[in-house]
Amino acid sequence: MRSHDVPRVRALPMFMNVSEETFARVTGAAHLQKFPANTQLLLEGDNVDFLYVLLDGQVELQGTWNDKETTLTILRPVSTFILAAVVLDANALMGARTIERCDILMISGHSIRQNMAEDPLFGIAVARELAGCYRGLVRTIKNQKLRSGVERLANYILTLRAKTGASDLIHLPHEKRVLAALLGMTPENLSRAFATLQAYGVDVIGADLRICKLRDLERLAKPDPLIDNHAPPAPDIRAEADAEIWAAERIRAGG
Repeated sequence: MRSHDVPRVRALPMFMNVSEETFARVTGAAHLQKFPANTQLLLEGDNVDFLYVLLDGQVELQGTWNDKETTLTILRPVSTFILAAVVLDANALMGARTIERCDILMISGHSIRQNMAEDPLFGIAVARELAGCYRGLVRTIKNQKLRSGVERLANYILTLRAKTGASDLIHLPHEKRVLAALLGMTPENLSRAFATLQAYGVDVIGADLRICKLRDLERLAKPDPLIDNHAPPAPDIRAEADAEIWAAERIRAGG
């Protein structure tokens, strides 16, 4: 691991409060890999030998079934993924592909499991990480099952607004094909949803949005703290916030 990456990895919730000895044991055999864009890191069903820590770049987590493919989430630094599969020593339920050039730290899954057994504080930290991811997944499922596509899009926009400093000018972080997949919609339904939101004061200019009638948009969205997380994440809830659909956007325990 590069020396300047140590504090970044150490700041992850699962490492933040563990002892220097445990951190050294877990990461002692870790190695940094540089991957070009469009590299398939994992396929569904692959054995998972490493916990992946994304240090630079973006990674797309994917799901497939019956010749269909969808984007499950987009990861940004610094984040981990495939933690649940590592803990269970199980196969990956998702594929992973680099969107752009990435620096990824690969930590031995065996080392993580061994140190969870030997250091209760590290075991608790991993459990908290997975619990936060589970709660994020519950929020996402409720969002998908209880709301229409227009309502999901409206809440996504409100979340983006909160994460970008309450600005009424917003840049969409993903192309619309990816955004549609993240919101559980087809690209055609997403286009219709954007058209519907014009009546609620959302102007779309390419990949940019302008919110002209915030109160109207909020009345449509009906944000709920038991589903949405519109506030900037505090350190003690980072594991949960990182798992949510907005760049929250990171289902780090996935698979």
